[in-house]
Amino acid sequence: MDQTDSFIEEVTEEVRRDRLFAAFRKYGWIGAVAIVAIVGGSAYTEWQKIRTRDAAQAFGDSLLAAVQADDPGAALSEIQAEGPRAGVAKLMSAAQAVQDGRSEAALADLRAVAEDKSLPASLRDLARLKTVLVAGDTMTAEARRTELEALAQPGAPYRLMALEQLAVLALETGDSDTAIAKAREVLADSAVTPGLQQRATELIVALGGDPVAETAAQ
Repeated sequence: MDQTDSFIEEVTEEVRRDRLFAAFRKYGWIGAVAIVAIVGGSAYTEWQKIRTRDAAQAFGDSLLAAVQADDPGAALSEIQAEGPRAGVAKLMSAAQAVQDGRSEAALADLRAVAEDKSLPASLRDLARLKTVLVAGDTMTAEARRTELEALAQPGAPYRLMALEQLAVLALETGDSDTAIAKAREVLADSAVTPGLQQRATELIVALGGDPVAETAAQ
């Protein structure tokens, strides 16, 4: 019986091996394809990373070359870009236009960015804030206030800068109480930068307020 059982086990094992080899010959290509797909996918992902990095570096180099050109405004306007990079290029062009004293050209670039719904909200909000700053008193006080209040909502990326400009606007219109209140909002925000903190403090002091006492009370 022992010999019979041993023979049966050997035959069974041999059948299993035959079936395994047959299955491998029939379906082994699936494993090979899977391996190729995994390796190929990793290589493609790495290639995409390198391509994205190189494109970002090339774009940065083109901006740097433009601002160092003899006519930065013209050079910046010639940069070809799409998506967020196009928005960044227009913001740079607007900044150069302001520096060159071409306010209308700057406002045209800023408004183009602000109105482009395909761009990230952060870029559009920055363009809106810059528009208010560049336009100055060519915009009515009410129009500036409306735009700045929208940009000063909780969670907005440029909330603190918008609050600061609301304080400045209130001061310009003779509303010192509102100016102090907006400056205190800046100081009360945990994300306030040292520069903003200093300017808000100086404004409150200049208007006769006590920034330390008021901030502690909040």
